[in-house]
Amino acid sequence: MQKLPHFRPAETDNGEMPTENLNALLGRVSENSMSQIDDLVSDFGRLREKLRTDGERIQREIEEYAALSQQVMQLTKTISESVEKVRASAHGGPQE
Repeated sequence: MQKLPHFRPAETDNGEMPTENLNALLGRVSENSMSQIDDLVSDFGRLREKLRTDGERIQREIEEYAALSQQVMQLTKTISESVEKVRASAHGGPQE
């Protein structure tokens, strides 16, 4: 006579789950958690790259603004000096 495999209930007689079921459950939970962690690591990598490129862009814009500001200050100085020369010549004062 052939012996049939023994059917294992979902719980043992004392109300606990068999080790195989716990291992399978733990494996699924671990796999899901590791997948979520991997997704978060990827997201953080993309955010890090975005922060790096945004930081570089902002630094370039600050440098461009500083250069433009310097040009505006020089132009304002030149205009101011020219206005003073015009005023001085209009009042008959000495010219430089």
